[in-house]
Amino acid sequence: MSYPSHQVAINHTNGRSPQAALWTQSTSASAEAVIEGDSDVVIAVMGATGSGKTTFINQASGSDLRIGRGLKSCTSVVQVAEPFLLEGRTVTLIDTPGFDDTTRSDADILRMIGLFLAATYQNGKKLAGVIYIHRISDFRMGGISTRNFKMFRELCGDSTLKNVAIVTNMWGQVSQDVGEAREAELASEDIFFQPVLQKGAIMLRHEHTQESAHLILRHIIENHPLTLQIQRELVDQKKDISQTAAGAELNRELMLQIQKHEKEMKQLQEEMKEAINSKDEEYRRELEIETKKLQAEMNRVQSDAEKLKSEYSQDKVRMEQRMSELTEQARRDQERAAEGHNRELLSLRKQLEDTSSSSSSERARLEARLEELQRAGAKSSGGFFTKLGRAIDSIFGIH
Repeated sequence: MSYPSHQVAINHTNGRSPQAALWTQSTSASAEAVIEGDSDVVIAVMGATGSGKTTFINQASGSDLRIGRGLKSCTSVVQVAEPFLLEGRTVTLIDTPGFDDTTRSDADILRMIGLFLAATYQNGKKLAGVIYIHRISDFRMGGISTRNFKMFRELCGDSTLKNVAIVTNMWGQVSQDVGEAREAELASEDIFFQPVLQKGAIMLRHEHTQESAHLILRHIIENHPLTLQIQRELVDQKKDISQTAAGAELNRELMLQIQKHEKEMKQLQEEMKEAINSKDEEYRRELEIETKKLQAEMNRVQSDAEKLKSEYSQDKVRMEQRMSELTEQARRDQERAAEGHNRELLSLRKQLEDTSSSSSSERARLEARLEELQRAGAKSSGGFFTKLGRAIDSIFGIH
């Protein structure tokens, strides 16, 4: 997205020295650069809940994103790390929730990720790569991990797999022999990671240090950015999220759950009839409780399937409105900050003129502060990804 300069900061010259005006122009230019794009390398991090995505991002970036410690997942929203420098590049890491979140449905998670990725692409910002994190400590790649990876593949599509890194972590929780055996199985079995590795993805180890995280990122930062499948589907092909490959996969999973629950309900109803006929009141009450639980679960799954179809378009409109509000707020904040810096700059110049006979130490202090101000620009209240993260948070009720 390219904002015209007048939307970022105003160049105030009236009643000010030429030096102050020049400084304001410099500040405006740097502010515009920050607002237009906080990074030239953007990498999304995905994986199951509790796989260590947020920890990896914090180690790599020095950020302090929220980490789940208990049974409840913490990253139930898209989180954006502070941009950091690596090999002369500015890197932004995006933390995404898993599709096994304890507080949000899979339909909510897909809509959230879809909104973020579509807005990113629509505003001309492509991902340099995607990292998928898997715990080597897992005894096996169970149903939840398999489902997460299926959704990951449908989000990415085959054409972007050469920009994908599968990262195994938590090596400290297993012996070297066990870890290497599991790694070999994951890489060689077609039900695990072999198909994506054959299409160009790489498999790397994370040793739980910043040095290890940066080594992984060095494999990605020079990639030619590519468009993910879900970005093409939502933006270029203008599909609803339920019509995307990821949406179809999730819908298929939901339909299977509904069919399974319908069979279970039929079985419970038959057992209820038997309990009534045999006048077994205790068993009948137990069955009633189970029936209510199952009905609630069926209602939830049915609601997820319906929400996936109906709510994405509404979310998109709300997000665009919120992004517009945040962009306007950033512009106003930037103007105020630039004006404040200019006032301090002029005040320092006046103090220097008025203290010509002051001590050399006082003049040196004022000159040092003046030089610091001239180097620094008014700080932006957040670049594109920061605003996008805030917009999605507000849509999904997180403040």
